[in-house]
Amino acid sequence: MNHLAHVFLAPDSPEARVGSILGDFSRGVDLSALPAGVRQGVRHHLAVDSYTDQHPSVLASKQLFSAQRRRFAGVALDILYDHFLLMHWYRFTHTDKDAFIRQTYTELQRSEHLMPESMARVTRRMVWYDWFGAYEDLDNIGEALDRVAARIRFRNRFHGIIAEIRENHSQLEQNFLSFFPDLQEFAGGIE
Repeated sequence: MNHLAHVFLAPDSPEARVGSILGDFSRGVDLSALPAGVRQGVRHHLAVDSYTDQHPSVLASKQLFSAQRRRFAGVALDILYDHFLLMHWYRFTHTDKDAFIRQTYTELQRSEHLMPESMARVTRRMVWYDWFGAYEDLDNIGEALDRVAARIRFRNRFHGIIAEIRENHSQLEQNFLSFFPDLQEFAGGIE
């Protein structure tokens, strides 16, 4: 899952939401020095990722990508799932989408002291460029995925994966709608 889905699914506290993103930046971080809520968010993040990677609908979605791009299908799905979450937000919550996003951005800005510098740089860009809001537009998903492709240090065919997403959009969306309620239930039961 990507950042929006992680904060959406995280336990309801600012520290846990910070930890839910920190899960992607925790290498080399002394987690024991962080508040309990942040550690809880990191554990939650790891459990959500593990569950996601094994879910039949996610595995089926990965198979929709061409053989040369399948290696990167998980990365593409992570970002695409934030798009689908935004598109179907009110199927999964009564919380106002824009208010939730604003609240999350505020929490991230106020919690920079809990973040490694690499995470703080990313969350500053996330807030400044309103990544969560931008992910509503599929073209922006394509641009985000192409930026990821440009950062890969070896030759790859990840660039342009949005074409395959558009080709399989309907099935990818149906797979997401089958998967996300299961993930939401699982995430709600994580201690």
